[in-house]
Amino acid sequence: MASRSLAGLGGGRGGGGKKSLSARNAAVERRNLITVCRFSVKTLIDRSCFETIDDSSPEFNNFAAVLEQILSHRLKGQVTWFGYESPRSFWDYIRVACRKVSQNCICSIENMENVSSSRAKGRAWIRVALMEKHLSEYISTALRDFKTTRRFYEDGAIVLGEEANMLAGMLLGLNAIDFSFCLKGEGLDGTFPAVIDYTPYLKFEQSSDSISSDEEELRTFGSSDSDSSTPENVGPPLIMDDNSWFNKCKRVRQKYQLTLEQKGYLEELLRLRENQLSESVSQNKILLQRIEDSDLAHKLEKEQLEYIIVELQDQLKSYQSLDQLSAEVSLSQASLDPSHSQEGDGKQESLNFIGEGKEDTPSLLGLCGSLTSVASYKSLTSLKSNDCLASPTTDMTSPGLTPS
Repeated sequence: MASRSLAGLGGGRGGGGKKSLSARNAAVERRNLITVCRFSVKTLIDRSCFETIDDSSPEFNNFAAVLEQILSHRLKGQVTWFGYESPRSFWDYIRVACRKVSQNCICSIENMENVSSSRAKGRAWIRVALMEKHLSEYISTALRDFKTTRRFYEDGAIVLGEEANMLAGMLLGLNAIDFSFCLKGEGLDGTFPAVIDYTPYLKFEQSSDSISSDEEELRTFGSSDSDSSTPENVGPPLIMDDNSWFNKCKRVRQKYQLTLEQKGYLEELLRLRENQLSESVSQNKILLQRIEDSDLAHKLEKEQLEYIIVELQDQLKSYQSLDQLSAEVSLSQASLDPSHSQEGDGKQESLNFIGEGKEDTPSLLGLCGSLTSVASYKSLTSLKSNDCLASPTTDMTSPGLTPS
């Protein structure tokens, strides 16, 4: 019983050790891929300062291989109706997760005639996204769709871990590079998997003491293989000769030349930006002058409209006063002589016709007031009823008067 319990305990420990080892290996794999991706982006940006990046550039080929490995890390297979699991490319995930990107190139890549396999379409998408300067936007949009990402990838994948947040930030620097690719070249061949070249990113430096000790070990191993092993074969510590100094001087000169070329590029870029800034300033001045001219024209139009409104208000007041005056005249005539109502109506119509046909002015108002006032009408009636004025009809029809 004791032996069985110990065996079970050992088996449990072995299972836990396997799980921890697999978790460690997965974490190391993710960290290595992210680190190599960062190095590849840096080398790609440095190379773009001196030459155009295309399919022949080894820095780009290495970056494309690294990105393909990252997007293919722990990608789930596609389960068929019969229960078998077929391999799947990262293009299947990008095609679904990047549909929400505005003006995306998914449909154009799907309709490409010379690209048939799913892996080739994924490689074509990487090149088109780099030329459009939208690769970081594509990756960010795909990673935000966590439901789709979870459906396509297994646990422990890079796109599901914390490293995914750094991936979009790394790729953002590639928007400053002008890429030029041919979408019919050998780079779109999907029959071979992408292989990462780690050689450009491996750098090991030793001090002079360590180099001399390595040389001594090599000499010792070489002398032990020979028949006569004497202490004279072991020489003194290695001392740097003229050739080593010459190589160091050559490397320093190359670094200086590279720095000088970068300085010239930055100066040219600064001059170009200064010219663009001066042009922008001049255009800004022209636009400000146009704005001032338009404001002045608007002010003048506003003043003219205000003047026209004042004139129209004055004319409206004159129309109202004339109508009121004609109404008073008609009322006064009706109250004084009802028999002359028809004549008053005629006068009212004539006044209305005059008011409608001619523009009202103060002189016209005075004239109308002098002709149609109540006082003038009363004076006319008093003269008509005066005893001094005799009517011709009464003189002729009087019975007391006879012809002589």
